[in-house]
Amino acid sequence: MPDRITNGQKESHDHRILNDVEMITDDKWQAIINNDTAYNNQFFYAVKSTGIFCKPSCKSRVPKKENVCIFPNAEQALRANFRPCKRCKPTNENLPDSEWVDLITEYIDKNFTEKLTLESLANICHGSPYHMHRTFKKIKGMTPVEYIQQVRVHAAKKYLIQTNKAVGDIAICVGMANTPYFITLFKKKTGQTPAQFRQMSKMEEKYNENKE
Repeated sequence: MPDRITNGQKESHDHRILNDVEMITDDKWQAIINNDTAYNNQFFYAVKSTGIFCKPSCKSRVPKKENVCIFPNAEQALRANFRPCKRCKPTNENLPDSEWVDLITEYIDKNFTEKLTLESLANICHGSPYHMHRTFKKIKGMTPVEYIQQVRVHAAKKYLIQTNKAVGDIAICVGMANTPYFITLFKKKTGQTPAQFRQMSKMEEKYNENKE
């Protein structure tokens, strides 16, 4: 049985991680923006929204500055629970596919309301679209796009049951501005249109209330 971590130990660990993080100076930020190889091994940057860290020269999409942490070396980024980028390989080792897919899945779960495509997701999560598609399907049994659809439909079900929002508004809330396409996808995944699903849910709720 693992030893219990006390609050004091956790605070000490968190404090140590904070000590590892450096300020984002203008020259370091410019190095990230310009993929400057001259700064490789001088520092590494991590992206809080993806949990991934990179070399300054990484060709992945430039992250939002407020999401960036700077570390003097890769070991400290790893100690802060960031994982190495698949594209630039800051530790000169490959991130295990299962861990990479976990990061992708977590990003989708948190950002499914945004416009996500295979290309944009691959760029954000530091890989090629083809490799991401193949690897994700191997690990999860479905493609990234299919997983995004699954998450959106699941969220839509909650809106349909718990709110009186119009179907078009729900489509927008789950990241699908095209209402006809949303209805088609919802029916494909559930066998019912959103309106039918809402009606059935209300009937089931009334039945359960009367049964009690």
